Amino acid sequence: MINLLNAKIEPEIWLCDILLCMNELVYGLSALGISLNSVQLGQFETYYQELVDYNSRINLTAITEYKDVQIKHFLDSVSLVLAGIKGDEKLLDVGSGAGFPGLPLKILFPAIQLGLLEATQKKARFLSEITVKLGLSGVEIISQRAEDTAQNPLYRQKYSLVTSRAVADMATLAELTLPFCAIGGRVIAPKKGDIEEEMDRAATAVKKMGGRVFKVIKVELPGLEDGRKLVLLEKISNTPALYPRRAGIPAKTPLI
Repeated sequence: MINLLNAKIEPEIWLCDILLCMNELVYGLSALGISLNSVQLGQFETYYQELVDYNSRINLTAITEYKDVQIKHFLDSVSLVLAGIKGDEKLLDVGSGAGFPGLPLKILFPAIQLGLLEATQKKARFLSEITVKLGLSGVEIISQRAEDTAQNPLYRQKYSLVTSRAVADMATLAELTLPFCAIGGRVIAPKKGDIEEEMDRAATAVKKMGGRVFKVIKVELPGLEDGRKLVLLEKISNTPALYPRRAGIPAKTPLI
């Protein structure tokens, strides 16, 4: 249900009726026991409109239909709450692209300290602009390669939570994400389909990065009944200084 108690109707919602706006997202979130206030509804609506407008000039996503964005981008992003995200996490989204899953999670949990790591300058520019238009604070846009950023002491092993959506297979992804995790931190990797073989190949990389596979959670939400899963890695020891290797090597030569 939409929580309208004491909610201020924001001007961003002029594009849709308050009870109809983002109805697919609202319905999906209800399965998680989560409600949105009018401010959050307005932010998601603004996000959609700006995404489609920007996408007409610069390719950000192939998914642009109103219903599809609600389910396949917004709901899919916030499905990470199934992994037990706290509202005050220090979160890094690696290869953020158009901001998924980091920005929807920030809308849901405004207290999150969010880093959006995106090497493509045009996409990073969109992230900067949309963050301002959504009125979000506590967001840092980092326009660098993950391999380089993870060697920077400002970011290395500084995050309680790291995520990355549709960037690489698990062997490569482990090398690109676990170095950012503080000990005790977690990586949440959204995956789809049969991932048993992929996880077997990733075992060496996960271990070398100082991690372990903690659990795999099935995602079963309205519109997302297509075998989606969340792979959780836990950081249990320091990542050796050698890793990640220089830019491009983790993808070309995974540690398998």
